Amino acid sequence: MAGPDALHVLPLTGIPEVTEGLDLAGTLVGAADRWGGVQDGDVVVVSSKLVSKALGLRHAAPVDRLDVVREHTVRVVAERVTPSGLTQVVESVAGPVLAAAGVDASNTGAQDAVLVLPRDPDRAAADLHRAVRAHLVGDRLDDQGPRFGLLLTDTAGRPWREGQTDLALGACGMVVLEDLRGAPDADGRTLSVTSRAVADELAAAADLVKGKASGVGAVLVRGLDALVLEGPGGGARPLVRTGPGDWFALGHREAVRAALGAPPGSTAAQEVGLPGVVPESVQQRAGRATALALLGHAGARVTGTVADGLVVRAPDPVLAGRVAARLEVALAGEDLRAEVDVVSGTGDA
Repeated sequence: MAGPDALHVLPLTGIPEVTEGLDLAGTLVGAADRWGGVQDGDVVVVSSKLVSKALGLRHAAPVDRLDVVREHTVRVVAERVTPSGLTQVVESVAGPVLAAAGVDASNTGAQDAVLVLPRDPDRAAADLHRAVRAHLVGDRLDDQGPRFGLLLTDTAGRPWREGQTDLALGACGMVVLEDLRGAPDADGRTLSVTSRAVADELAAAADLVKGKASGVGAVLVRGLDALVLEGPGGGARPLVRTGPGDWFALGHREAVRAALGAPPGSTAAQEVGLPGVVPESVQQRAGRATALALLGHAGARVTGTVADGLVVRAPDPVLAGRVAARLEVALAGEDLRAEVDVVSGTGDA
């Protein structure tokens, strides 16, 4: 894709508070009039929050937010205890890995409620794309109207990077991934792994205009004609990396805990104790490691301290050895190291 001569990110202002049943497509088309309407090659970028509101995807108070998160979770990737409660990073039913499955309590409107994401964001994008086209074409059945794309966005954090950015949650009528493999770079070398997540880049660029506190929930992007398809195809789901290609399916602590029988989101994980986001003492971390090592191994116990060494005691030497090995792994999962000895025999436990 050749780079555009210029890229215009145009705010769609004047959109009222979105409520269930609002004609969101007509509202977007009307807001685009100040920019000459939706034109050929444009991309309409819409915060998923507007779609969730229009579709009535809300849970009114009183509501247990964690229950709602569980309902929209495929698997838990990582979890930490924060001063305000439990926070989980999960693979959401909607697709991406997000904090709290995208369940959102901010900017939800006048009602005290939480919003949830569409379960099929690509379908929601396709439905909205179809509705926008209907407004643009009207009764002119022989007129296909302008060629445009539609992108639903949501906010997410990223591993190894501070802060949040917007990403493509759902898409219709546009390219989401530009595969450059096999093409030459500027020096003539063949690219072997580069695929640009152009839909994510577009979502982030649009958020510079939409913002989180500006009250602008949609923008019109002009200048990326090459990304817009002739028809309503495309979708953002291919951007979600799962299966063998996912090298980071669990947090490092969660991977250790899962291997020892306490996967994230499980009752066992709760019983062992969850890591916190605030600094914790060596004693707290060692206590969790000990509880994890003893999980499912009744009859053994652990004494001592990390500084002076830990001792696993059990009447059965095999049991003692198993718990000692588990304890060394569990300590490593808490970023701790300690000498671990074994004492076994009748009366030692």
